[in-house]
Amino acid sequence: MKKIFFSAGVAIIAALAAVGCKQEIALTKSGLNPADFDSEYDGQKTALYALTNSKGMEVCITNFGGRIVSVIVPDRNGAFQDVVLGFDKVSDYFPENHATDFGAVIGRYANRINQGRFTLDGTEYQLAQNNFGHCLHGGPKGWQYHVFTVVESDSEHVKLELISPDGDENFPGTVKAYVTYTLMEDNSLDIRYEAITDAPTIINMTNHSYFNLSGDPANHSITEDELYVNAATFTPVDSTFMTSGEILPVAGTPMDFTQPKQIGRDINRRDFDQIAFGNGYDHNFVLDTQRDDSVVALECYSPASGIVLKVYTDEPGIQVYSGNFLDGTTVGKKGVTYQQRSAICFETQKYPDTPNKPDWPSAVLRPGETYSSHCVFAFATR
Repeated sequence: MKKIFFSAGVAIIAALAAVGCKQEIALTKSGLNPADFDSEYDGQKTALYALTNSKGMEVCITNFGGRIVSVIVPDRNGAFQDVVLGFDKVSDYFPENHATDFGAVIGRYANRINQGRFTLDGTEYQLAQNNFGHCLHGGPKGWQYHVFTVVESDSEHVKLELISPDGDENFPGTVKAYVTYTLMEDNSLDIRYEAITDAPTIINMTNHSYFNLSGDPANHSITEDELYVNAATFTPVDSTFMTSGEILPVAGTPMDFTQPKQIGRDINRRDFDQIAFGNGYDHNFVLDTQRDDSVVALECYSPASGIVLKVYTDEPGIQVYSGNFLDGTTVGKKGVTYQQRSAICFETQKYPDTPNKPDWPSAVLRPGETYSSHCVFAFATR
């Protein structure tokens, strides 16, 4: 396959003019300089990969954390907008500079595991504790802070591999995991996850992109957007964001998005404990899609740009996080300061703390089995 790989030696195109010698930088459509992603982390090389289609859409991905760096889609007027938050150079994603999940592949276990403990086949495992005593997103050095190996790439797709050794953040078993990003001609980004293990373990992968569908996070909050979630129930949390084990109806509560409504309508309802605990939305919704990835799980619409995002998945749940803890201290692409609720995340997943709740869909992976998960981010306008 043709390999689309930007590095310092490839990204800079020397154009010899008739008079003198002039050097020009080949930027991506989103304005990224690929040379700014040509680096190393833990002795492994990082780079930027650009996916494009005939409609003019572009998705840029770095193998550091398997992160989506930019997503360029047309708005209702045909102008192209970058609809995800992130940074202009790979070093800003390094945890010593910014410990963020922007655009990342999350593993081994997305979301939280209660007190970082679970029991599998009679053995109790104690994981790293990095969020109110819980294990969040695989621990303090989850997969979002590892360099993935690129095993395939061309102008339409990139396939990344990560080998997570036995004992990685105290998870059992050596896991070989893959994520494949494919940009489709219908302006959808197809994400497929796979993994195998040499010993019983748990796994729950997702993507943690922060979306602002206006393309202008400096001036438009996601509270202005409309959201529909195909879920009549959700899993409530306590003040440490840990699920109780209950599954409750959304009807009659601020959690009800079964009909499209403005995200900001109920986001400050401090009289409702779930909103008070989360400082907004940070909850798993139990999807009514029956794990059918041809059925819309969620739809978000920006009236500012006319851009619509539809999410499809074969997972049983989706976490909606409304950027409550963005606080104006992070400066992202093009010098934009990311304020509270300047983006929203849609994380397709098993439910939080599933390993400790046997009645919920299992996250166990055993030798001889293949973990698989599918998510589609489909873009359109209206």
